[in-house]
Formats: sequence, C-alpha cells, structure tokens
Amino acid sequence: MAAEFFDLAAGCEAGGSANFAFCKYIQRNFQYMLRQITSWYSERLQKDMPVAVYGSYGFALLLVPTAAADYLEYERFQLIAALEPFINSGKVKVFSVNSINNESWMNNGMDPRDKVMRHQQFNSYIFEEVVPFVKTNTSYETPVIICGASFGALHSMNLFLKRPDLLNGVIAMSGVYDLTEYTKGFYNDDVYFNSPQHYMPNLTDHAILEEIRKSSHIHIFSGSGAYEDPNASRSFAGILYSKGINYELDVWGSEWKHDWETWRAVLPHYLDTRF
Repeated sequence: MAAEFFDLAAGCEAGGSANFAFCKYIQRNFQYMLRQITSWYSERLQKDMPVAVYGSYGFALLLVPTAAADYLEYERFQLIAALEPFINSGKVKVFSVNSINNESWMNNGMDPRDKVMRHQQFNSYIFEEVVPFVKTNTSYETPVIICGASFGALHSMNLFLKRPDLLNGVIAMSGVYDLTEYTKGFYNDDVYFNSPQHYMPNLTDHAILEEIRKSSHIHIFSGSGAYEDPNASRSFAGILYSKGINYELDVWGSEWKHDWETWRAVLPHYLDTRF
C-alpha cells in the first residue's frame, strides 16, 4: 500500500496519469508540494520552452525570470521554498516560465532590431501559449497574477499593462520600467511600446485603461539598499496615479538590497497579506 501511495505521488509530480483529486489530497494532508516540469515547442519562439509548475490549486502566480536566468531560477534561489506554505495550503499555484533575454537584450552580439523582435515574440508566447496553458491547468475563472524581480519586473509590468484582459494583476519587485535602461542607446517604436515608462503617459485608450483600473493587484515594490532604484518605482507609480489607476507602491528601507534575500522576504509577505 505504501509503495502504491508513493507511486501515485510520483505520478502527481511527474504530471502523469495520477488522479487529480488524489494529488490534491496528498498535497493538503501530507504537505507534499507537487512539482511538475513540462515543455512544448513554441511556434512563436521556434524552440522548446519548459515551464515549472508548483502546486495543484489556488490562484495562478506566473513567474518571469530575472535578467539572463531560466525557469528554475526561483527554485534554485529558494523563493519557491519560501512560498511552499501557500502552495501546500492551496492558496496559490505557481507557474515559472523560461526567459529569452539571452536571445534579446542580454545578447551583445545581436542587432538591436532583432533583439526587440525577439522581445515581441516572447510577449506573444506569454499571451497566446502560456496563459492558455495556465487556464487549462487551473480553470477559465482562475485569476492570473504575473510577477517578476529585476528585469522580470519590467517584463511583468509590461505584459500586464498590454493585456489586462488576460492577466489580473502584477507584482513587480525591484524593477525599472524604462526599457532603454537595457537597450544601450537603441530606440524605435517597438522599444517605445515595450517601455511602460514611455507609453503609459500617452495611453488614452479608454477601454484598456478601464481594464487596467479593474485590477486590485498592482503591486510595485522596491528596497532602498544596494543596487535598488526606488525612485524608478516612485516615478512609474506617479504615472499610474496620473491615469487614475489604483496601485500599491511599497518602498522598504536601506537594509533591503537588490538580491534574493529581499525577494524571498517580500513575495511570501505579499501572498500572506495582499491575497
């Protein structure tokens, strides 16, 4: 019987044929964090793109990596472990996607026009492939909150503001929202339309603004320690304020630097107190 139990538990983790109700049962009663790795060939990116999934139910938290990292970054730096109580209790189900920043803004050998094209393809991958995958593995009604730290914060904010009909909110940690911080002087219309600091002041589309205003989960966090830029968060929050968009600006003290120790403290705190 014990062997059968652990075979079924392994089936939950592997994403195999284990009964979904059983997976929920062992997660709730045995504090067993379900972890599944899946991938598919992305037509938008023309490559296999893996996704790590943690948990079995709860609202969906979609994690975007930092600068040049991958889909397991949040696990390696123990942020997933910090979220484990919320995953095991069924408050949240976490989806962590891969980055293509090494094929875009972090690749010094690429033509910048190709970099921004790759950025646009990543946006399409999230909207047209990842969000449907999340909905299939939760439900159509399940809220999806996108979250990232550092460069992942810019991506997350940009993706939310572009498609607030698909994404229900954003947690942006330690970000700057001006894409030209990463483009090394290159600027064109595609950069403009992926740089929230640039396009949001000029956004006048009433339907999009109203969709953004519906969200009660626009969280902008910054520390004030080493390598943080709290003024970038304050500046962007001011733009949202000018558009009548509700948001939370949360600036912590000088002991909170631009590093994983900060993000491991912030994100569990937000899941505990904001959701």
